[in-house]
Amino acid sequence: MTKYVYSFIEGNRDMKDLLGGKGANLAEMVHLGLPVPSGFTITTEACRAYLAEGKTPETLDVEVTAHLRSVEEEMGKKLGDAEDPLLVSVRSGAKFSMPGMMETVLNIGLNDQSVEGLAKQSGNDRFAWDSYRRLIQMFGKTVQDIDGDLFSNALHGLQERKGYKGDLDMTTEDLKELVAEYKAIVREQTGADFPQDPREQMDLAIEAVFRSWNTDRARIYRRRERIPNDLGTAVNIVTMVFGNMGETSGTGVCFTRDPSTGHSGVYGDYLINAQGEDVVAGIRNTLSLADLEKIDPKSYKELRDIMNRLETHYRDLCDIEFTIQQGKLWMLQTRVGKRTPAAAFRVAAQLVDERLITTDEAVTRVTGEQLTSLLFPQFDPKAQKVVISKGMPASPGAAVGEIVLNNDQALARTQAGASVILVRRETNPDDLAGMVAASGVLTARGGKTSHAAVVARGMGRCCVVGADDLVVDENAGTVYVRSKDRTFNAGDVIAIDGTTGEVFEGEVPVVDSPVMTYITHGLEAGLAASPDDDTKELVTAVHRILTHADEVRHLEVRANADTPEDAIRSRAFGAQGVGLCRTEHMFLGDRRKLIEAVILAETDKEREDAFEALVPLQKSDFIGIFSAMDGLPVTVRLIDPPLHEFLPDLTEMTVQLALKKERGEEITEHEKKVLAAVRATHEQNPMLGLRGVRLGLKIPGLFALQIRAIAEAAADLKKAGKDPRPEIMVPLIGSVRELQIIRDEAEVILAEVSEASGVELSIPIGNMIELPRAALTADDIAQESDFFSFGTNDLTQTTWGFSRDDVESAFFNEYFDDAIFGVSPFETIDVHGVGQLVQAGVERGRSTNADLHCGVCGEHGGDPASIHFFHKVGLDYVSCSPFRVPVARLEAGRAAISNEAE
Repeated sequence: MTKYVYSFIEGNRDMKDLLGGKGANLAEMVHLGLPVPSGFTITTEACRAYLAEGKTPETLDVEVTAHLRSVEEEMGKKLGDAEDPLLVSVRSGAKFSMPGMMETVLNIGLNDQSVEGLAKQSGNDRFAWDSYRRLIQMFGKTVQDIDGDLFSNALHGLQERKGYKGDLDMTTEDLKELVAEYKAIVREQTGADFPQDPREQMDLAIEAVFRSWNTDRARIYRRRERIPNDLGTAVNIVTMVFGNMGETSGTGVCFTRDPSTGHSGVYGDYLINAQGEDVVAGIRNTLSLADLEKIDPKSYKELRDIMNRLETHYRDLCDIEFTIQQGKLWMLQTRVGKRTPAAAFRVAAQLVDERLITTDEAVTRVTGEQLTSLLFPQFDPKAQKVVISKGMPASPGAAVGEIVLNNDQALARTQAGASVILVRRETNPDDLAGMVAASGVLTARGGKTSHAAVVARGMGRCCVVGADDLVVDENAGTVYVRSKDRTFNAGDVIAIDGTTGEVFEGEVPVVDSPVMTYITHGLEAGLAASPDDDTKELVTAVHRILTHADEVRHLEVRANADTPEDAIRSRAFGAQGVGLCRTEHMFLGDRRKLIEAVILAETDKEREDAFEALVPLQKSDFIGIFSAMDGLPVTVRLIDPPLHEFLPDLTEMTVQLALKKERGEEITEHEKKVLAAVRATHEQNPMLGLRGVRLGLKIPGLFALQIRAIAEAAADLKKAGKDPRPEIMVPLIGSVRELQIIRDEAEVILAEVSEASGVELSIPIGNMIELPRAALTADDIAQESDFFSFGTNDLTQTTWGFSRDDVESAFFNEYFDDAIFGVSPFETIDVHGVGQLVQAGVERGRSTNADLHCGVCGEHGGDPASIHFFHKVGLDYVSCSPFRVPVARLEAGRAAISNEAE
């Protein structure tokens, strides 16, 4: 029989798959002897069963009852007892942290009778009724799907009528009045009274947490973070401890290091007389942990000791939630904390220096996506800026955009091509879609641990919180700045600095980040470009980690480059060659007419003349690229696209000629020939038609001109004392015989050029693997090939039967929603389908050619998750766009270390 419920003492931190991150870490803290309220965890397996069947497993009820009774015995109380009630929280907790994306309900067990018992036992009527109104509000919104604004409006309406500034001003009688209002809202919205049975409350809350796994915001978050949709969430039932029992109570969130900068020290937020959601929601501006030291030095010292102990135990920056109930400290959660990209690199380097982790581990503690964020431009420190407000810097970066005040505005303006800043009084989980769309987030309320700050840091999004002189009026579409007595409207442009917390009027110019300067010009230049010691520390940390990644990685990193400028840029980024040089790009622009002449040629002489005109131009192109990559390999792909791409569009040309005829103008013989050629080359599915190697076989001399240009360019450079290393790559091979024909032709040309120039040429000839048949017959093809390069873009299209240009907009959203994809197979390699073909191609190819060099040159070559797969299947290199080269270098190092650890 499947076990669905575990007490905290039964778990540990290695059981995240089953108990979720929160449950596993609560269990770990219990084993460490830390003060954790009694409770138990319902597994992710139970959630998956519920989502599959639409009901909880039969045995779950029984297991929950048994564990609940154990908690009741330990606490000496019964759930919802009228005299001395046990209250519990019902909290979500997935394997991967999804802050604010799923549901939590506090104070389960309160009803019209037990609220009186709680008041009596605590001696604090206000606390009891405050807890009851919170339960009804959270339960109504979370479990009963009631619009949360109805409760918020009732709360703010009461405060306005009484002239209160905030929650703490409300009296016991006010809270009783609010409870009555909330219960009326529940009755009006659901047609039933608020449930009074404590066990019914708990059971309904458990199901609501299960359902919250599939809310829109949770799906959006998982899609962005690439978290699989089939994991499900665990549910934690935890005895309530109360931070809202008066001035000696409170609740907070802290980090063992600053998650924004990575600096060591005391970082966190604390609220007196509050419950946990008040801190995260950002509805009140918080106190610092330094303030807690003055208010409650005993609890502060105990908390600091625990923080140090947890960081040493987890050997990483820890995120901790705690509550103080009448001077007693309780630990409610810990996890490895989300952090900004800058903090990730600083903390990793610091932990190496503190001898808590190895340099190998430091490489695995950062990601390519985090490095990418550090390469983005930042505000020009020399630019003139008009500061209009200042808040807390919650997530670094420089963001410029139009003010938008809600999700709809954010999505509409970004879809129209605008950059936007989402401005909110405070954010909540429902704002995720707007946060994803926005370039930056600005809130009037909240601290460094508020929802906006936590989620923005996780996404690498620039964020400023707690700019408390802003009055955000979504209905009016305005943001009023009290300190400046100025009003800004939705659509006005502002800029925010997530490093300083400053908010600027209008656009602010940006410059390269010091990390980018380091990547392209070296450590000394990066340090010289750093405006302060903090930035120098960051640049040094990136240098240390990236250098070690380069030392340990097995995969070479090349770049996709079609021009000398691209090649020079790639080399500056650390590329070890060009893995894909697309020659068709050289035929565009002014040269389109020359390739058009090849297509229109009616005799061998006309075709040869057209080729003769192209050879010196191609040779010049190759000389430029080979020179830029001197001493490094350059893989030149022979012309690949269908011929129609070099001719006018059929529909457009037909219309133009029809209009010309209508005006009485004569259609020239050349136009007639072009139209005939356009019609002759028109295909219903050109990507599977006359392209790649098929072109080289169909049009005699086409590949020959390119091969000759490559050979002559290499010969000329060798004579000049250079070290060109070209490789010739034949596209769209499906049969070994196709490659044999082209190889034979190429070897004749290479021999001719070598003899004519007096230069020995040794140029490898290989092919792309873009078709399933090529992967499956790789053992045959490898006998004629020096290298394979997997074109995973086309291999994905031909394996799935997708036309990328059509399917992504046509139905991919539905595929995401239905969990057919967790991520687009064009972004990350489909390891179970396309990946199996890559693996088969490598294994079969090397079975007949042990020296076969294998790489990848599709978009996947720069994707972090795909790079790990390519390392595992034994590729020799990945090739990606120049900007992704540093990311690929880091991820290749991470892949090597992770693979050895396995």
